[in-house]
Amino acid sequence: MTVQGLFSARANAAAQISAVPRIAIVGRGFSGMMTAIALMKTVRAPFHLQLFDPNSSVSGGQALASARSSTILNTRVRDLSVSVGDIDDFNDWLCNNASFRAAVPAAIPGFRQIFVPKEIFSDYVYQRFSEALAARRDITVQVCNDPVMAIRRSHGNRFLLESANPANPLFDTVILATGYGLTAPDAVGEDPSPVRAQRLVARPHAVLLGSGIRVVDQLLQLRDSGYAGQVTIISRRGFLPQSHTPNSADPVFPAEALPQNLPEIVRFLREACREAEEAGRSWQSVMNGLRKHARSLWRALPVRHKHQFNRHLRAIYDSHRNRLPEAMHLRLKRELAEGRTVLRRGLAGRRGLSGLFFTPAGSTAEEVIHAERIIDCRCQAPDLSAPLMQSLLSAGLAMPDELSLGLAVNARGEPFLEDGSTVAGLFAVGPLGLGSLPDIDLVPEIVSQAYAAAERVGERFYPQVKAV
Repeated sequence: MTVQGLFSARANAAAQISAVPRIAIVGRGFSGMMTAIALMKTVRAPFHLQLFDPNSSVSGGQALASARSSTILNTRVRDLSVSVGDIDDFNDWLCNNASFRAAVPAAIPGFRQIFVPKEIFSDYVYQRFSEALAARRDITVQVCNDPVMAIRRSHGNRFLLESANPANPLFDTVILATGYGLTAPDAVGEDPSPVRAQRLVARPHAVLLGSGIRVVDQLLQLRDSGYAGQVTIISRRGFLPQSHTPNSADPVFPAEALPQNLPEIVRFLREACREAEEAGRSWQSVMNGLRKHARSLWRALPVRHKHQFNRHLRAIYDSHRNRLPEAMHLRLKRELAEGRTVLRRGLAGRRGLSGLFFTPAGSTAEEVIHAERIIDCRCQAPDLSAPLMQSLLSAGLAMPDELSLGLAVNARGEPFLEDGSTVAGLFAVGPLGLGSLPDIDLVPEIVSQAYAAAERVGERFYPQVKAV
């Protein structure tokens, strides 16, 4: 059931609301739905919530989008709870799911360490959303499928959302939860003639663009659907995701004072990983421990070191933090070892009639990789030139982060202004703040931020009402 169907009976009533605060969430992927859950569970007084997204159904966002139900999440069940006070909430939900329990009997009595299909996690999120809504008879929810093109500040410090519907009311709070949804146009464009391309390619050959979890997922989807042709993965930096450990890698991290500049941090991490492995642990446990210190390390770095990290180290860092379940990683290694899949480092260009123009790393000469299908698996950064982003920047409601990866935000998702202040009632939750908050594209961090933002909303509108 789409969210539209679930709330259609409430839509007309919502239009009558004026005496209670009006909250808009732009985006209905995981960041948006998680924020809605947090608001319903945290703000203990009436409000009206309106969800904006041009998609008629909810996908879970670019990071969770998938064409098949069997796609496996790369995060263990123990780290996927949407309840900030109960880390076992997802595990308990799975234990109470009879069909899942029957399908995975070996994991009983608990599923904390396993990896589950994205579809299962999506079902869990929407059930928790529905339960939170059912428990709140004092709020109304409305869904709008019109794309939001601009956000303006109106008189009285409220916000106007400009969309195809000119009747949109003013909102007291606006929460941007677009994740990766505001992207630049696809660099490789549309396939001009897939039929002609198939005639020109001598043997079946697919090209996948990207270096993260999605590119591996797409590769395995192709193989599972019977595709036996050659596959070329094009990665700008030449890195692919590393593997999780077979069992839980409990976080560990050295207790001594942390270094303050990038070269020393790199040496520090390498030494910590070496010591962990010598002690019978794993480098994965060090990376898991790093997450608790990542933000303080990032804040302490000079701007020039942040730029150096983004240019030279972000790709390898992402390959070690966004890891594959061991079984998926073994399949990837086998593909590469057997030569059925080839990894090439370089830049993807435009599409031609028979494939893709490609510039190998270290070369200025462009070549053509002949292929009958080209699939872009890259998670694009938000496009700050998009009309919605430009409306915020030009009006002085937000500013880019130091690396222009997204918006500069604090831990609650409130966008920073030039003078260090924030705009009351405006938030950017999730990956829009990746340039300010490392790992804010991961589920546990999004959950924590969503609840922090919801608490701030409750304090603003109902200072005498305690959040729960």
